[in-house]
Amino acid sequence: MAQVTESVDVNVPIRAAYDQWTQFETFPQFMEGVESVTQLDDTRNHWVVEIGGAKREFDTEITEQHPEERVAWTTVGGDVKQAGVVTFHKLDDTTTRVTIQMDWDPEGLVEKAGAAVGVDDRRVKGDAKRFKEFIEARGTETGAWRGDVPRD
Repeated sequence: MAQVTESVDVNVPIRAAYDQWTQFETFPQFMEGVESVTQLDDTRNHWVVEIGGAKREFDTEITEQHPEERVAWTTVGGDVKQAGVVTFHKLDDTTTRVTIQMDWDPEGLVEKAGAAVGVDDRRVKGDAKRFKEFIEARGTETGAWRGDVPRD
């Protein structure tokens, strides 16, 4: 199992940062390799991604979600195994620290080699930087889902 953690400070209020993160269908605009995310219902999403030159599809389920605090997920179907959590920390009224932690099981030689040389770390760092640029350029979120999903 591979793991990466990355934090980025974004110059928007915590509500805007959190609300934007809940707009999963916008992820292709700032996440490298993500072709599409389709929200199936309040807790499930279908992903189409490119990993190491291979197209992969999988579903994720939100396992815990609390507005302006955290969103946690795990894969529930498809050919990718991963889990993660994003937490939101108010630094002041206009600045939020977003911390992304992901765990995944690299499949095949290309993914295992990429994990070994830090490709995944760089991808998550780049995604965090692009999220910062995306939300700061907009100044506001594209939408919001304020539901609460308690941990089972």
